[in-house]
Amino acid sequence: MAHARMSTLSASPHRLRRAEFELVPAVHTPFDAQGSLALDAVAPQAAFLAAHGIQTVFVAGTTGEGLSLRESERAELAAAWVEAAAAHDQRVWVHVGSNNVAAAAALAEQAQAVGAHGVAALPPHFIKPGRVEDLVAVCAEIAAGAPELPFFYYDIPALSGVQLATPAWMEQAMACIPNLGGVKYTNPDLAGLQECLRLAGEDRIVYYGNDESLLAALALGAHGAVGSTYNFAAPIAIQVVQASVAGEIERARLWQFRIVQLVRAIQSHGYLAINKSILGMLGLSAFQDAPVRLPLRSPSSAACSQLQQELEQLGFFAWLAEATA
Repeated sequence: MAHARMSTLSASPHRLRRAEFELVPAVHTPFDAQGSLALDAVAPQAAFLAAHGIQTVFVAGTTGEGLSLRESERAELAAAWVEAAAAHDQRVWVHVGSNNVAAAAALAEQAQAVGAHGVAALPPHFIKPGRVEDLVAVCAEIAAGAPELPFFYYDIPALSGVQLATPAWMEQAMACIPNLGGVKYTNPDLAGLQECLRLAGEDRIVYYGNDESLLAALALGAHGAVGSTYNFAAPIAIQVVQASVAGEIERARLWQFRIVQLVRAIQSHGYLAINKSILGMLGLSAFQDAPVRLPLRSPSSAACSQLQQELEQLGFFAWLAEATA
């Protein structure tokens, strides 16, 4: 199946050489009915994504409930993904952010030890960095935990509450974080996105994180996108990318609006907890009942069935069939 080709590492282990625009799912973490990690579900998850053209995954982020996992579980999950992804030549980026900076650096070290390909970190979000230079210092300490891997700052101010200017952070970070890979930019400020892209140069990558405005990010020159819908709607997003690259703007808008419709339908049920159930609808049995951890609440079977009916009526499953034909 056609897909957006991954970005690749150059000879220097933390310098990134960009190829084509890349879609990266922020993967869900599988739990059993008791809320324990269900690591045996990771291999089928990796195979499913590979079959849909996915070459890189983002583990233990917001969608993956990374901050609801114990540190030992985060290390186990990273190792499971590295092992499963190797069978499909996929790359694994591990989110290691924590309110405890030393713990985040230790998680980065563990990710490097098990063979991950990159690390990313949210900023501390309880006692927050108050100045750009403080945020740079935080990221530098975390990045130093995995000096052979590219480090990405995970900018999502709506959830982290850290409202510092990302371009200013990037400019300072480029001077003092030798393994800086770039930014996961989940931020509605498109002017800031353009500034980050200008700063990135040839060696760093700016991933965009709002699925509903993927087409806008493409138009501005984003290098890739990380998002939750790429777990179950990657073929639809690939249509957006391919149409945009081909200059077929009306087709790109059509497929982009389908992503908007999909997100709105899921949001009507709470989004973060229930979107995991869509993987179950597509055949991954471990996600059938979409178990999540507090403070999220697992959706009822009735809610999952209702969402499935609504997605059928919307045309989501037909869109997938069309996108993969």
